[in-house]
Amino acid sequence: MKAVGVIVEYNPFHNGHAYHLQAAKETAHADLAVAVMSGNFLQRGEPALVSKWYRTKMALLCGVDIVLELPYQFATQKAETFANGAVSVLDAIGCHSLCFGSESGDISTFQQTVDYMDLHKDYLDEKIKMNIKTGVSFPKALSLSFQSMSSTENLLSLDKPNNILGFHYVKALKRQKSSIVPLTIKRKNANYHDEHFATETIASATSIRKALFTSKDNDTIEQYVPDTTSALLKEYLNEYGIFHEWENYWSFLRFRLLHSSPEELREIYDVEEGIENRLIAAALESSTFKEFMEKVKTKRYTWTRLQRICVHILTNTKKAEMSGTLEKASYLRLLGMTKRGKEYLNKNKSQFKLPLISKLSAYKENDISLDIKASRVYSFGLAQQYGNILLQQEFKQPPIFVQ
Repeated sequence: MKAVGVIVEYNPFHNGHAYHLQAAKETAHADLAVAVMSGNFLQRGEPALVSKWYRTKMALLCGVDIVLELPYQFATQKAETFANGAVSVLDAIGCHSLCFGSESGDISTFQQTVDYMDLHKDYLDEKIKMNIKTGVSFPKALSLSFQSMSSTENLLSLDKPNNILGFHYVKALKRQKSSIVPLTIKRKNANYHDEHFATETIASATSIRKALFTSKDNDTIEQYVPDTTSALLKEYLNEYGIFHEWENYWSFLRFRLLHSSPEELREIYDVEEGIENRLIAAALESSTFKEFMEKVKTKRYTWTRLQRICVHILTNTKKAEMSGTLEKASYLRLLGMTKRGKEYLNKNKSQFKLPLISKLSAYKENDISLDIKASRVYSFGLAQQYGNILLQQEFKQPPIFVQ
């Protein structure tokens, strides 16, 4: 059985995802699709709209056959580390190909760009250092440095979010000497972070979330998501009372900031250059998460990076816990499967490069402790009786099975 891998967040699963998934299977001539999906906290440093279990079910009902969780230490990271973890998971489970959406739509430009940047690595590294000294963020420094390199080759535009992710996927495949074949599909209509609906049926996840939080019901988004997604969103709201957003966690974050010393905060992963003092000062003066972020943001510290730092503060993730764990995943966490996915797992699991976890109680907790901490914190966004239900799922929920 030939498996195509996709790297996703499905926050929530929408029509654009359905298009990408179908196109991925067709382009790869695959028998099934394997998704490696971020858990309850996402790459941009945000809590997922609904839990990973609901997002898993959305995926399985719309054509994904196996859903694996991207471990926390990769899911809440800059693009390069995010890609390292996701690619290592797909490689370990034996995917034949990896298909991602991009603004480019031409896989040869990704491969040529990775090779070109490897060839000019010393020059590029020096230019990045120089640009960072001007106070810009790392992604901006990379983009500016790359633009300064003159070339007659057909290279990628690295100022587009999906091109950047795709570049890091192809780079990770090369670094890990993976046999996975990279494929790309040109994104359809909606841009990655569009806040407004792009067409009559395709919209970005950002615009869908914005509409949900603004209108507080599903009616405004129904034409942009599959019926199954719409039904599951309604079910989650009925069961847990809210969709998750940063404001739900603001009081807990503020407590953590105001009851920690600068020295304690400096031990948290990615807290550096004195940003801890700025965080504490802003927490003292802010009454909402948005107000806090607007006070803290600088040219060098992007909104996204700051949100990721805030997630690490919530989960109390120390630098020492992350060191040495950021190259490749060490386990495969199975969240769900279809009948075809189960067949693939049964047939191939003896050849997997990493242990497959289907139930936490049967696995050593210390190896997966960051994921457990993230789930505990995620449950704090709910009223206690609902949070307890959600947290119990982390330990008791078997992989979701969809016929």
